[in-house]
Amino acid sequence: MNKRSTGFAGFLFIVLLLTASCSGGRPAADTVILNARVYTVDAARPWAEAVAVREGRILAVGTTKAVSRHKAPETLVIDAGGRLVLPGFMDSHIHFVSGSASLAKVDLAGTRTVEEIQERIRAFARENPEASWVQGRGWMYAAFPGDMPHKKFLDEVVPDRPAVMSCADGHTTWVNSRALAVAGVGRDTKDPLNGTIVRDEAGEPTGALLEEAGALVSKHIPRQTDEQTLAALRRGLREAARLGVVRAHGMGGEFEALDLLDRIRREGDLTVRLSVSMWVDPPGPAEKDWLAYEEARARYDDDWLSLGGIKLMLDGVIDSGTGAMLDPYENQRGNRGKLFWEPEAFKRAVAAFNAKGLQVSTHAIGDAAIRLSLDAYEEAARAAGNPDVRNKIEHAEDIAAGDIPRFGRLGVLASFQPLHANPDPTWMGTWIANVGPEREQRAFAWKAVLDGGARLAFGSDWPVVTLSPWPGLQVAVTRQSLDGFPEGGWLPQHQVTLEEAVHAYTMGGAYAMRREKDEGSIEPGKLADLIMIDRNIFEIASREIAKTEVLLTMVGGRVVHDAR
Repeated sequence: MNKRSTGFAGFLFIVLLLTASCSGGRPAADTVILNARVYTVDAARPWAEAVAVREGRILAVGTTKAVSRHKAPETLVIDAGGRLVLPGFMDSHIHFVSGSASLAKVDLAGTRTVEEIQERIRAFARENPEASWVQGRGWMYAAFPGDMPHKKFLDEVVPDRPAVMSCADGHTTWVNSRALAVAGVGRDTKDPLNGTIVRDEAGEPTGALLEEAGALVSKHIPRQTDEQTLAALRRGLREAARLGVVRAHGMGGEFEALDLLDRIRREGDLTVRLSVSMWVDPPGPAEKDWLAYEEARARYDDDWLSLGGIKLMLDGVIDSGTGAMLDPYENQRGNRGKLFWEPEAFKRAVAAFNAKGLQVSTHAIGDAAIRLSLDAYEEAARAAGNPDVRNKIEHAEDIAAGDIPRFGRLGVLASFQPLHANPDPTWMGTWIANVGPEREQRAFAWKAVLDGGARLAFGSDWPVVTLSPWPGLQVAVTRQSLDGFPEGGWLPQHQVTLEEAVHAYTMGGAYAMRREKDEGSIEPGKLADLIMIDRNIFEIASREIAKTEVLLTMVGGRVVHDAR
């Protein structure tokens, strides 16, 4: 069933309900949720008490008394006991394949010191002696002397096998001496295009590989079999269901795994709906890109698996000095980072994709990359007659002041990951030092972009940070670390309200993925994708939101997680 037919199905579903109501009949529900506090994210009716579900869609929303009329002997009745019910959350920027794989690797998230990092790696290596490569991710720059890791720290805990640890942001790879030897990376190895081998004073690699230099080592890691990837994906699906994530926009890795995801769907086990973007490298698009996209779109175009446009990578990250900036980094001798595309080639690519009606999602973190993205989107819209392509900018961490209102004016979606703005010094200290005091004031300017008329779509960038939306939701409304730093919030003028943040995780994501007619809110006729949680986030202290536990997750009317 394609998008057009699913939209018609929703329309037909409502017509049948209206017909039944006019004739005096009340369609029987498959499931009813009663005695709840239902936040619908429907502006016309934001609150209700109960929801009825029939054939995978929402049949009725209203009072417990009214919805109870749809009960039949075979109806499953769920008594919410006053619990909060929300639309299922959407993750508008995810790497589901690598995130799922990371669940079986060393987890370095939240580490603050070299010693803590080493202890986690040492324990993992000891517990997994059969692993030919020791892999992990999640460290951050500020944990290391000079804000950059060194192979000596990894050699001390894994001397006998290659070891590869990805930074939390995914843009720097830290390897030990064994891994460098296996890859043949030494003082005479040239830097690859869009990558840097960090070297010491003698020219020897230090074990830190920036951007594409990481591939010099990672290409030697044994590839997972299909069965191993399937097992990892199933772990990821269980994790998403547990956390209340019902749809995601795949930004890398999912396109190549579509056949495996389809296999899981055919077996009845797919519990997260996926819109998948195809990654295109410069100077593309080539003919092979068009063919690959069209072949995939012909096969996957329904509510569960669909193509979600094109992903382009325009720059790196601010923490390592690879994000493209208009002015040099603070105290970095003229370094402005680097654009990964030649500007004119990038503009041509955007125009070509938009001319075919394809959404473009561009990774742009530094203000120079953001400006080029906006320029390209504006020129492409003029050339194509302003089609509704819903272009996105991913991350947009430091927008030049004059470019903030352009998001709303151009209809560009701002795809933010709130937990990236966690002001914990270990996470954000290097970022703040690199941009300097003036640019810091524009950091993660969610509220200003929203007030400028743009739409927000929130996500995680998993496995960069946890897949859980609840810590991100808390940071979005507090601008504080999870332990309350700093007092009053970091740049509190950029906070959003809880209602705005929930909208960005639900209807914002639905709009970004062209699903707003069928998903994103709890309204009759829409898909029955909803969650029940253990606390009312609208009544508790905002610093408690991250502790939220999902009690029930329903996707398409089917309960896929139940912890009641």
